[in-house]
Amino acid sequence: MAAEDGAAGMAALSICESLMIAMVEKGLLTVEEARGVLEDAAAAHLRQESSGPAGGRQEMAARVIERLALQVGAAGHYNRR
Repeated sequence: MAAEDGAAGMAALSICESLMIAMVEKGLLTVEEARGVLEDAAAAHLRQESSGPAGGRQEMAARVIERLALQVGAAGHYNRR
């Protein structure tokens, strides 16, 4: 079951990344708006007050979202050239 959960998480992340980049490319969101949404999501995970493994997962989730924000920003910058 853990392998399926990991695969589901990877699939969800890929879908989210693709959707965010597509929305920027289509002009539905600016790069700044997309990054703002992702930064808000990361901050929400960091605000979760959990100790032990749950707290570590919240921080890891925030870091993954922050990396996604950087990727969306880079994709948006690339598309403006």
